[in-house]
Amino acid sequence: MPVKEALAALLANAKPSADVEWLAIEDALGRVLAEDQLSVVDVPPQDNSAMDGYALNTAALGDKSVKRLRVSQRIPAGTAPQMLQPQTAARLFTGSEIPLGADAVVMQENTVAVDEGGEQWVEFLEVPVAGNNIRRRGQDVRAGQVVMPVGTRLQASHLGVLASVGIARVQVYRPIKVAVLATGDELVMPGNPLKPGQIYNSNLFTLRGLLQGLGCEIVMSSMVEDTREGTIAALQQASERADCIITSGGVSVGEEDHVKAAVESQGELKLWKLAIKPGKPMAFGYVNGKPLLGLPGNPSAVLVTFCILARPFLLKSMGVASVLPQQLFVEAGFSRTRAISRQEYLRVELVAGRAVLGHSQSSGVLSSAVTATGYLVVPAGAVVNEGDRLPFIPFSEVGI
Repeated sequence: MPVKEALAALLANAKPSADVEWLAIEDALGRVLAEDQLSVVDVPPQDNSAMDGYALNTAALGDKSVKRLRVSQRIPAGTAPQMLQPQTAARLFTGSEIPLGADAVVMQENTVAVDEGGEQWVEFLEVPVAGNNIRRRGQDVRAGQVVMPVGTRLQASHLGVLASVGIARVQVYRPIKVAVLATGDELVMPGNPLKPGQIYNSNLFTLRGLLQGLGCEIVMSSMVEDTREGTIAALQQASERADCIITSGGVSVGEEDHVKAAVESQGELKLWKLAIKPGKPMAFGYVNGKPLLGLPGNPSAVLVTFCILARPFLLKSMGVASVLPQQLFVEAGFSRTRAISRQEYLRVELVAGRAVLGHSQSSGVLSSAVTATGYLVVPAGAVVNEGDRLPFIPFSEVGI
């Protein structure tokens, strides 16, 4: 199945939970809004100064040869001003409210302060223009405006905007519960000695890190023995505890690959085998009504299939409205004359705006993902000529 069709099928099966809770905004980073957020105030709430300087009515200077005015009041930020007296200026600061009667602010660098007989005067070194350096009421946000729609995944800038309109608490979706299962009798947990034929388990930790970055609640994280019975037992336990199950390995066609058969015996398999490289054995189905994402066993295939397919599914299941990563178009810094039948995701580094291949594209090599900065997407059946512009997905867009 082509990647685009597989992604559409996955998203069609992703059902956001209706389980919500209220959180203080300081505790809501990474959470997903369950309702629109409306402002009850204008931001800023009144016209204010964009810088330190002097407020005046531009008509007060007229055609005077000496452009100066008496300073009639001082307005610190956070205090209410008096109406501007005719033929005077007001000393004010960044964020100070503009007094009624003023129509411009001149920055202090373009003025000279003068003390004459105990009175403060200001000379203007530029001709002020009405509207200069004034931030108008509501220019950022208007009262009644939807500042953030339902489905927004809250980042630091979102929290700042919510605070700016006085919102202290938000209704958000509860995190989905995920079970992570790594299959393979050859796998050993880090910290233990390796025996002949064994390797350390990296997939469990890659997946845990990616899930934690999404804000999922990991309720089960374990290794599964390579037997049909052990796999079925682990899937049963996971389906009882989690909203979604993610496995690595066991979905190919080998004699020791038991996940596919175990899923089919306990539920249904809705898709299997994709036109993607790496990650062809990717599977999706249900175990006791709980969705299962069956990722391949090779470490880089786990990374690609999670980022491109599992991540959007999980985000939509969390209530996120926009789930696909942003893509750029960059020039290929290499050529490849051999086309392949699957859409390929190459680990590349951007050098002077061009995509340079990582040291290895093997699905068993994970270290090249550390030195790369993103995936270069090569469509199925395409050759690559140096200078071709191809889609590029920065790792920052997929949580790596």
